[in-house]
Amino acid sequence: MAEKINTLGAYLRARRDAVTAEQAGISDEGVRRVPGLRREEVAMLAGISADYYLRLEQGKDRNPSVQVLESIARVLGLDDDHRAHLLALGAPVPRRNRRRPQPETVPDGVSKLLHSLTQPAFIEGRYFDILASNHLAQSLDPALTVGRNQLRDLFLDPGTQTAHPDWPALTECLVASLRQAVGTDIDDPRFIELTGELSLGSDRFRKLWARHDVITLYGGTEVRIDHPEIGGLTVNRERLAIGGTNGLTLVVYHPDARSDSDEKLALLASARATAVRPDLASAMNTLPTP
Repeated sequence: MAEKINTLGAYLRARRDAVTAEQAGISDEGVRRVPGLRREEVAMLAGISADYYLRLEQGKDRNPSVQVLESIARVLGLDDDHRAHLLALGAPVPRRNRRRPQPETVPDGVSKLLHSLTQPAFIEGRYFDILASNHLAQSLDPALTVGRNQLRDLFLDPGTQTAHPDWPALTECLVASLRQAVGTDIDDPRFIELTGELSLGSDRFRKLWARHDVITLYGGTEVRIDHPEIGGLTVNRERLAIGGTNGLTLVVYHPDARSDSDEKLALLASARATAVRPDLASAMNTLPTP
């Protein structure tokens, strides 16, 4: 039988390495052989024995109390997302039969809504697969075409990387969100396939994944895109959870009204309409001027 992956221990080690002695309020004297806190320092500050904390990191005790985890979270300075992830990793896992993964399917009503939107919009799955997208989204960024995966494109496709001037921050955000999305369900076949491919193909992904950062993606953030035809533009990204699905999200890009990006996006939409319906564009040009 294969040894169970020690996710709790790996997470504790990664977060411990990210905290300096100064941040923890410890006098930093002498030579430190570890980048962050020592195990015994975490144990002392959390009010538990060094031996017990070692057992947690080694995976020999997989069911710590909530009180212990809360104390460790305080010592490590975890924010709400990282604290929730720690509590989830330390919670008892009920015995259950592994169900066959269900395909991610976009509801018909949501698909109709997507294609009625006049702004670039797409639907992403739990692991950032593009499940549906409207024409303007595809014109703005070819990586938003159905069947592609945003993580794979960002880490493995040079063209996608060039199109995103904030690529370093964007990759950090998506990797941390992936870890939050998967939680303790690390034996999901799609997750194993995707992270395996990215780990083999991208040194940056391997480094980011080893940090065990966790973040929940919300809407209201800005995204900068360099488009080969209309140049650089900035859009607001809104993320709307789709009820009745297993983690599907509707993402809408919209520029500030009357901004330079708004004008550029209108030009892109017009060019798209002309390319799709040249007969309609010709007819419009022949209409009499009021």
